[in-house]
Parts: sequence; structure tokens; C-alpha cells
Amino acid sequence: MTYWEVLEEFIRNNEVSIDRKKGSSHPRYSNMIYPVDYGFIRGTKSMDNGGIDIFIGEEEKKSINGIACIADRVKMDSEIKIIYGCNDDEVRSIMNFLNASNFMKAIYIERKE
Repeated sequence: MTYWEVLEEFIRNNEVSIDRKKGSSHPRYSNMIYPVDYGFIRGTKSMDNGGIDIFIGEEEKKSINGIACIADRVKMDSEIKIIYGCNDDEVRSIMNFLNASNFMKAIYIERKE
């Protein structure tokens, strides 16, 4: 089983909860608008002790595109965010969103298999 298959299993076997819809603003930074739906995978655990975060695009065929690896200067932590069911424009918009401030930076690791 590959890394990507394990993440796909997390999504398949757990409920995905969307807490920030596409077009909604960030709860603390109102000028930051979510480019796609954003939430977390229940039953999983991330660096912040919450569920693994996930961005969900509008592609009909849902599969993992890749992950964004985040370094957060405010929380002084790092974590991944799954990018799922996104087209190329959505991936670019997500990465622009994640890199919009000096407080958080992200790199994208594309799924290649």
C-alpha cells in the first residue's frame, strides 16, 4: 500500500466534515477567502490534534491530487493538508491562499502514480 492509498483509505473510511465552504472568509483573517470547500477528516489526527485537513475541489472524479505541507509561524508548527478532487486552477488558488501571508507558507507535493 502506498502513502497515497493510505490517505485515500482515511477519506473512504471516515466522514469528511466541511466547516468552511468555498467563498467563505477565514474566521480570523476576513480578507482571506477559501477558494474551495475546506474541512477535516473525522477519526484522524493531525499535528494540531484535530482531524487531518482537506481541501475539496469540484472535479467529478474525486481522488487525491497531492498534499500541501504547511509551516505556520504563528502556531509554530507544521502539518499537511490534503488536496482532493481539484483541477489545476483550484490547486493554484489553494496554494495562493496558503501562501498569502508571511505567517504561513506552504509547498505542494503532487501525487504521481
